[in-house]
Amino acid sequence: MLKRLFLWILGTLFTLGLILWVNPARSENKVDANCTYNDISLYGKVQIVESFPDLKIQMVASFPDLRVKMVNSFPDACGKWQVVEAFPDFKIQVVDSFPDLKIKWVDSSPGLP
Repeated sequence: MLKRLFLWILGTLFTLGLILWVNPARSENKVDANCTYNDISLYGKVQIVESFPDLKIQMVASFPDLRVKMVNSFPDACGKWQVVEAFPDFKIQVVDSFPDLKIKWVDSSPGLP
């Protein structure tokens, strides 16, 4: 009886270790040092859409992947976005769950946190 319990616990721990080894927790930032995500530059002209986005974003108050500042002109630095209706550099969709990126709206110091 005790031997079966020991083997069951050992098997469970082995299985858990194997699962964690195959799917490690991702703690790195999704945005790279060049301010890109999946080859999309995260600055420029942005169009907000309801379907077929290039990126799905979630607005958060803490622990963002990117700090974003809305500008009216010259969105030429990391985290500076200008909202347009046509000819965007990329399209975003605002979602409540399962985002590609989490962003925080800021008035100063846009870019990587």
